Amino acid sequence: MTSAEVRELASACGFELAGVAAALPAEDSARNRAWVNAGFAGEMRYLTDHRAALREDPRHLLASARSVICVGKLYNTPRPYSTSYGATELAWISRYAWGSDYHAILRRGLKRLEALLRERAGAFESKICVDTAPLLERSYARLAGLGWIGKNTCLIHQGAGSWFFLGELLTSLEIAPDAPPPDRCGTCRRCIDACPTTAIVPAPAGHGYAVDSRLCISYFTIELRGPIPEARRAGVGRHVFGCDICQDVCPWNRRAPATGDAAFEPRLAAPALERLAEISEEEFRGMFRDSPVSRARYSGFLRNVAVAMGNAGLERSRAPLERLAKSEDAVVAEHALWALRRMESRDLPQ
Repeated sequence: MTSAEVRELASACGFELAGVAAALPAEDSARNRAWVNAGFAGEMRYLTDHRAALREDPRHLLASARSVICVGKLYNTPRPYSTSYGATELAWISRYAWGSDYHAILRRGLKRLEALLRERAGAFESKICVDTAPLLERSYARLAGLGWIGKNTCLIHQGAGSWFFLGELLTSLEIAPDAPPPDRCGTCRRCIDACPTTAIVPAPAGHGYAVDSRLCISYFTIELRGPIPEARRAGVGRHVFGCDICQDVCPWNRRAPATGDAAFEPRLAAPALERLAEISEEEFRGMFRDSPVSRARYSGFLRNVAVAMGNAGLERSRAPLERLAKSEDAVVAEHALWALRRMESRDLPQ
């Protein structure tokens, strides 16, 4: 079995990128430890608890692992980027969450790849990983030749950009690994300069750049439970789930191809803020069933909507915000009151 054969089979399974890395500790382990020790994971305890040590070596997940087959699934669509949306009444949902939940899609594709490999190579041990597994998947994807890790910490492929989901198949097969490509970010700082909350910072211990989750819009709107720090709310803008800015401005995404997979067709890319402020918990579950947006949970989503409405500053948002300010959920109510105060401060003479 060769990496060229792996790429051929992966393509047949719907993956646009594929490559092979050795199932050995990645050199990025030290970088990850420094990132965690600096507190950059914020409250994402699944990155700092006992699972953190598992990320040191793929063989913690599969003792017999010899190779890590890495795949990339394109999710870009022809729709405009968030930096091109000027309509103040619209919210923004991160591009990766426009369609169906990618976890199930990647897992299905990897199961098919696993079956094809068994037909070609015979019996072997294996384990499928998506991003819920404790594995430094971007690091192994780089080692497998899928791209380099940019200053925004996304994996970037020279010809296809960064709009990819990543998945891995750990296998006991011994496959000659691919080689990592050179870093082609150069002196470009567009992602760093475009980040509204200055979340892309020098990495701890001199390891290039890193994202400090405690400053990141995606962290605030998806991972963080409870209140968003008041000093950071204005920087969230109209984002209600995730953020794409550092990818939107990346020059390598100017000619990024669009997926042909119907599973990633947009449901709600930039919905009206007023509509989102009115949805019930039942409507939220129905609207975002089989969608990554469900991860924010209903109360967290309304918290985000309140912040976005305060930042949009539209007069017609007062009534929806006044309703949210009476919510039984204390966090939602507090953020709605903040949004109303923000709107009032704009009305005052300067």
